[in-house]
Amino acid sequence: MRRVLVCEDSRVYAAALRTTLEYDGDIEVAAVCSTATEALAALPRIRPDLVTMNLELPGMDGLTAVEEIMNSTPLPILVLSSHVGTGSKKTAAALAAGALDAIAKDDLDLRDPASPAGAVFRRRVKMLSRARVIRHLRPAHKAGAGPSYNARRASVIGICVSTGGPQVLARLLAALPADYPIPILIVQHIGAGFTEGLAHWLDQTVRLPVAIARAGLRACPGAWIAPEGAHLKLATNGQLSLDRRTIVGHHRPSGDALLGSIATVAGRTGVAVVLTGMGADGAVGAVAVQGCGGLAIAQDEASSAVYGMPKVAADLGVEIVLPPAGIASCLLALRHEPFPVPR
Repeated sequence: MRRVLVCEDSRVYAAALRTTLEYDGDIEVAAVCSTATEALAALPRIRPDLVTMNLELPGMDGLTAVEEIMNSTPLPILVLSSHVGTGSKKTAAALAAGALDAIAKDDLDLRDPASPAGAVFRRRVKMLSRARVIRHLRPAHKAGAGPSYNARRASVIGICVSTGGPQVLARLLAALPADYPIPILIVQHIGAGFTEGLAHWLDQTVRLPVAIARAGLRACPGAWIAPEGAHLKLATNGQLSLDRRTIVGHHRPSGDALLGSIATVAGRTGVAVVLTGMGADGAVGAVAVQGCGGLAIAQDEASSAVYGMPKVAADLGVEIVLPPAGIASCLLALRHEPFPVPR
């Protein structure tokens, strides 16, 4: 039995959410709180496995509540947001503060708890309720610890990240200077409608420029996030391409599609990073980068909210496994080398 605390100021929505969550009998809504203050006070008594959090609440807003929970008694948080697109910057901030996932309320149909969509939602809640949550990242590795990468040259960095990722992604990008010269291409699995808001929030939060990737743009300094519904790939001329047709695994955008293109185009100057997330996306692509002489890194288990994607990468042969602080140190140590020019 998984225990859920619902923080929602709409009684009608909260009642429908409770009915949907409890439909199979293996999830109990242990409390419904109409304010964030009430929810924070109830946590020590309820001790839920997961909190669903509406960000727009009377008094203390949901973002502040997420920050308070993750700083005091960290536990899995699922954001249910009314804001998508560019208006979802608050959702992105909540994910960066430690919330594991976000779902747009418009995408969550609570009218029929017995529907396939209802079953998928409950499976998602149960999976998230078992995830590891993190209060503090590990300190950086000491100089000289682990494999040597200080002399490496890199023309492009590809990052694949999923559940629990925005927080780690924000920390990594925040560690880089505004003039970091190596282009960073990112696949972030996130709920529909939130990618644009995440990019806007990161661009305002970190020193490095962050934007949604555009087809035809030459890979240049900054962080470029794959748009929703399109694979982000690196073309042989060093430009970015978007593929909205090809099916690669269960995701579009796909980390394997991105990292596979980096292996092909950049070869030994390519870098692949696989961060926290459920499933296996990015693992095969990271191994491909390593097989071409490039650098491949997987996040370690202790710092991963969900040790799925990086575990598969390590199991397949990715040799460097680091906490986020170690990954940031590695990226800072790389020396920029322009893309190989095709003959």
